[in-house]
Amino acid sequence: MKPKHISVMEREILDYLVSGDIKICLDCTLGMGGHAAKILELISPNGRLIGIDIDPQAIELAKDSLGVYGERATLIHGNFADLDQILNQFGISQVDGVLMDLGVSSLQLDMPDRGFSFMRLGPLDMRMDQTEGVPIAYDLNEKNVDELANIIRNYGEERWARRIATEIVKAREKSPIMNTIQLAEIIKTTVPTTPKKIHPATKTFQSLRIYKNNELINLKIGIEKAVQFLKPGGRICVISFHSLEDRIVKQLFRTMERGCICPPKFPVCVCGKKPLLKILTKRPLTPKDEEIESNPRARSAKLRVAEKI
Repeated sequence: MKPKHISVMEREILDYLVSGDIKICLDCTLGMGGHAAKILELISPNGRLIGIDIDPQAIELAKDSLGVYGERATLIHGNFADLDQILNQFGISQVDGVLMDLGVSSLQLDMPDRGFSFMRLGPLDMRMDQTEGVPIAYDLNEKNVDELANIIRNYGEERWARRIATEIVKAREKSPIMNTIQLAEIIKTTVPTTPKKIHPATKTFQSLRIYKNNELINLKIGIEKAVQFLKPGGRICVISFHSLEDRIVKQLFRTMERGCICPPKFPVCVCGKKPLLKILTKRPLTPKDEEIESNPRARSAKLRVAEKI
């Protein structure tokens, strides 16, 4: 059965991204093709979409939903950090719009064998691309306390990172940590309970996923490359679900809008850097209450949009 996925902030994406004459749109995180299908509808009859996803399962599922668009939809299994190589492969030098919908999708969360959810029993994998690398279980059972604590703290902003890492190392001395529920229980008995609704394992699972898939570095590289390929007047839309992701997007957009990176005391610019972007959302847009009610997973989404100068 095909997993159910609801595209986040669909209306806002279409309003910002599909403006003017769109010939080529780049969807860097295709998923199951929800956003892509709506974009293709609006840029008919000649508009083209290039869809990239690091998850080969997502590409296969998207082929079903986007097959009706024929050659107008080009789907590629790959990392959006390599989008320059991908676009060059197809002889594309400019695109009219770019979309990045970050984080984990319903496809991954709802499939226990992927190991992304602490609510479902499954192997501790967490790789977006299961054809590359080793599962996160390897890291959990091999890294020392300091290494684990740094991962959980730096990528999950978890205040109890050291304590969680210590308990993970203690637990694996008795038995290797191999499944999601096993890890979630270790964290649950380690982290002090709070009245908040957030599950105590949320931040740790997020941190391990981000670390395993090199998500923050890929995000920075991907945005920088996407802006290079964006034509003047073209727009880039980025939806993030984590404060670290949003911080990177905000800082990159601001840097590219400012251009010059010379110290303020310099009387004239010597770096020669020119502004590349105009930020269209001074503050991130968030989902409306009705959307959160129908799709609770959208509640932490933040959308930032910028236009190429």
